[in-house]
Amino acid sequence: MAIIRRANEICADYANQGYDLTLRQLYYQFVSRDWIPNRQSEYKRLGEIMSDARLAGLIDWHYIVDRTRNLRGLAHWDGPRQIIDAVAAQYLTDRWADQPNRVEVWIEKDALVGVIQRVCNRNDIPYFSCRGYTSQSELWSAARRLSRYADAGQGTVVLHLGDHDPSGIDMSRDISDRLALFGAEDTEVRRIALNRDQVDQHRPPPNPAKLTDSRARGYIREHGWSSWELDALDPATMSALIEDEISACRDDQLWSAATERMEREKAVLGLVSQRWDEVRALVGGE
Repeated sequence: MAIIRRANEICADYANQGYDLTLRQLYYQFVSRDWIPNRQSEYKRLGEIMSDARLAGLIDWHYIVDRTRNLRGLAHWDGPRQIIDAVAAQYLTDRWADQPNRVEVWIEKDALVGVIQRVCNRNDIPYFSCRGYTSQSELWSAARRLSRYADAGQGTVVLHLGDHDPSGIDMSRDISDRLALFGAEDTEVRRIALNRDQVDQHRPPPNPAKLTDSRARGYIREHGWSSWELDALDPATMSALIEDEISACRDDQLWSAATERMEREKAVLGLVSQRWDEVRALVGGE
């Protein structure tokens, strides 16, 4: 019951900030507070307790999410007016078209997409889950897209976030090398997390470096025997890191002007929605 009470306190705090948590993120919150040891057996035990607590109605089902398994399907509408309402609310123009730079956010783990989604959507930035080392197909497609930005005279920046472990560190290098191989050599791949200075500042719980990783020897020589997972970084901290990097790449004056134009056009759609009966009569609808 003490663990359930603590879990509710953590989850409620993050819910008030607009975040939900995966089980692994919740686990690292417990570890960072020295409430449980950093061991796989403790992660499994916490998962079992959370499962029982949710079934018993002691923890809100919305607090803990699984971001890797989702139902997908097509949207449906009750009528034309409803979709016009939705379009008016969702209408966006490409406000980055006149910017000096294009920015994308790439993250190692699919389970963390929900953490970066809000800050990326707020800034109209595309984001992508690499799921470890990015596939050749996706990197080839990305290189074509990023090359088009460069051809249009825009700088291109990929903000990469990954674990601080032998492979996680190497993934940033791999993305840069293979984008260059596929013709996007002008793209800057900027690793913004998890870096050693952030480890020293935020002190996430350490894990042993994976000795079975072929890159372990070089990693241990440079960073020592510990590694750290991106999941352990506070979601608000991660979002702030992304926000700062986006702001550094963006011309705010151009952004404001583009936003004003977009809002004027969105208002027209809103008027169509409000006067839908007149519009339907005008085009002869029944």
